[in-house]
Order: sequence, then C-alpha cells, then structure tokens
Amino acid sequence: MTITVNGLAELKKLSGSDLGTSEWIEITQDRINTFADATGDHQWIHVDPERAAEGPFGAPIAHGYLTLSLFIPLFTELLDVQGVTTKVNYGLNKVRFPSPVKVGSRIRLVGRLAEVEEVPGGVQVAVDGTIEIEGGAKPAAVLQSLSRFYA
Repeated sequence: MTITVNGLAELKKLSGSDLGTSEWIEITQDRINTFADATGDHQWIHVDPERAAEGPFGAPIAHGYLTLSLFIPLFTELLDVQGVTTKVNYGLNKVRFPSPVKVGSRIRLVGRLAEVEEVPGGVQVAVDGTIEIEGGAKPAAVLQSLSRFYA
C-alpha cells in the first residue's frame, strides 16, 4: 500500500517511519538481457543460460546493478510525494549484494524512511532499503538511497 504525502512538511513527519513492502516482481531472462544490452555488460553468468547452468549458481543471475536499479520502481510503490516541483536521485550511501538473484526469482523492497533533513529549497530523504528474494535466506541488496525533493 502506497503512503501518499502532500508537501515537504508532511514528508518530514514521516522521518523514522517504516514504509512497508512493495509487490513482488519477477526477474526474467528478457529483463536481464535488456539490461545487458543497455549497459554493455554481457558477461556469460547473466546472458548465457546454458553456460550459467554449469556455473557457480546453477542458473543465470541478474546483474547487481540491475537489482539496484529496480529500487526506484519498487520505492514508488511505497511512497508518493505530491505537492513538490522536483524529485531527484541524489545518490547512495552503503550498498551491498549479499545474494545473487537467479533468473525466475521474484524480488521486493522493504523500506524505511531513515531520515529527512533540510537542504536549500527542499529536503533530502535517506531511505534504508532491503531488496528481498522470495524464499531466500539472504537479501539481494541492502542499501541506503538518498533523494531530494524540492518545493
């Protein structure tokens, strides 16, 4: 369920709040191949299903940065900030990829609004995110994302 806030004042009140959990999305071979084409990273562990089946994970795996890039669409399921003029990604603090995401797996985001701090003209939001793998013992990614919202 998406949390909707209107304006920076309402956003500030959410500091320290859990944002909930996104829906599951499947990581398909087509998604992996499209990402490989977009980035030029065609390493066999991602794009060669036959060779990857014989590799260390027994199947092709998603690029770590593909998993990371899915933070944004998953995050937009958790928080909708209205009443602002501009929303931008500002960067990342710590990012780790504890477990590979095999093709056919489903992932989702669990988010927490760690901090909201004032910046000139707006606020900077730090979101602690865990991208879980359905049925997995370890998450696919653990990160802190920074976004800025301007009035």
